[in-house]
Amino acid sequence: MAGVAVLVLALLGSVGAWLYARNLNGDLARTDPFAEITGGRPAKTVDGALNILLVGSDSRDPDAPVDTKSQWRADTIIVMHIPADHQEAYLVSIPRDLYVPIPESAGADCGSGQRAKINAAFAFGGLPLAVRTVECFTDVRIDHVMAIDFGGFKEVTDALGGVDLKVERTVTSIHKPYRTFTKGTNHMDGAEALDWIRQRKQFPDGDFARMRHQQEFLRALMDKAASTGTLANPKKLNDFLQSVTAAVTVDQAFSVTDMALQFRNLRGQNLTFVTSPNSGSDTINGESVVVSDREKALAMYRAMSADTMADWVKANPPKSNDGG
Repeated sequence: MAGVAVLVLALLGSVGAWLYARNLNGDLARTDPFAEITGGRPAKTVDGALNILLVGSDSRDPDAPVDTKSQWRADTIIVMHIPADHQEAYLVSIPRDLYVPIPESAGADCGSGQRAKINAAFAFGGLPLAVRTVECFTDVRIDHVMAIDFGGFKEVTDALGGVDLKVERTVTSIHKPYRTFTKGTNHMDGAEALDWIRQRKQFPDGDFARMRHQQEFLRALMDKAASTGTLANPKKLNDFLQSVTAAVTVDQAFSVTDMALQFRNLRGQNLTFVTSPNSGSDTINGESVVVSDREKALAMYRAMSADTMADWVKANPPKSNDGG
């Protein structure tokens, strides 16, 4: 998840734990999502603006392959844009039901293939096709990829001793053991937080409520990890960083040490959450999908490519239901 990525980089940068960071870097699971795209691409240096694709899977199998066709699907898709000054980050949530063209393969032209919900790209061709699909839809170059399974999501939260999340209305979970989430601020452990951010059918805005809750969770996770209670407690900090390492898969060129140095000034308050511009839900070929607002989306992703997201956000302030 985006918050996990920023957190690790910021925390390691702030504590200056370079040797420790090198050990973490060596422990990360690796994949190569770029091999089929234009025959592979030169590694992007950490200098300048960066775009990182962060995905959270709804796989229940921690060993589910992320780089090949499988039943691995993305429950969370976020493009994190870090401007060249590395002082802030913009996290664009892409609805998993967004109706987009999916190329025939990771090496195919953008105009090939079929239209489907964007999270289907992961099932059709793993992370390589997902990267290609996102790049075709946004026309934004993806420099790095980080994937996290929801099982890891739980462990990361528990390593921090849980998080406090605001529940806007009392609801009963649709998943076993059918927890009741009571309106107000709730302290949640990993299992509870995971359950909460998966709820959507009980809310008028459905999947958009789920995305909003994910964004709120990321903020809470960052606040907790950056708190004195975590930074001043070596065991808690180590447990958190180790749980992150165990939970994520990154691309071959991703370097914890380089990024920790470059992004050491990033903090939770420097994050801006946005939802990819869309015109809401519609029914196409008998299934409910989210339709992109083509003009607004193109304008935003052009701003991302030009590294002018600050100007775009100023002109288009995130609505409250965007988590901004």
